[in-house]
Amino acid sequence: MYIPEHFDASRPDVLHQLMIAHPFGTLVSHSAGVLDANHLPFHLDPAHGALGTLHAHVARANPLWQDLKDGDDVLVIFRAGDAYISPSWYPSKAELHRQVPTWNYVVAHAHGRVRIRDDERYVRGMVARLTRTHEAPLPAPWKMSDAPAEFVDGLLRAIVGIEIEIMRLQGKRKLSQNKDERDLRGAGQALAARGGNSAAEAVARAMLDAADAKRQ
Repeated sequence: MYIPEHFDASRPDVLHQLMIAHPFGTLVSHSAGVLDANHLPFHLDPAHGALGTLHAHVARANPLWQDLKDGDDVLVIFRAGDAYISPSWYPSKAELHRQVPTWNYVVAHAHGRVRIRDDERYVRGMVARLTRTHEAPLPAPWKMSDAPAEFVDGLLRAIVGIEIEIMRLQGKRKLSQNKDERDLRGAGQALAARGGNSAAEAVARAMLDAADAKRQ
């Protein structure tokens, strides 16, 4: 990923927070000369390995787990929001007309080595952790024990675990930080006022935070 210095955001602790907050990632793999992409929810264990370890699962019917070999290199992409930025949102545009459209976004790239975990104990534990994490905010959290044991056992046999030891982390926060504080703030405020989807709103908040940091 191309990362100009002013957009670099590769601190592991910051990227871990992003990956935990936005756990639905894109797993990019390469086998038999073919690129593949699978969209999966991940659980991050930041304490396992130098840069953390990712855990996920795929359907047994998905050929991914058979196409990959232990130790193969993979990439997981996590996105924390994106939005179109109009040049008319920069105050300086009305004065100098030297602005163009762009697209802002926040992403993390986790490069790692995969390990296929086709064992019931791993899969059960991983699904339990995912469930506890995402059910916790709900008023009546669902538990695996809420379903009949034989039903859960059958579903677990139908999936295969994927473990990825992270070897390299990259992060990019493209938020118009290359603009002056006035233009950065103006664009962030215009995007926030426009409303819309949560991804764009997240970018607007990040732009305004970046403007505050530039003012300090």
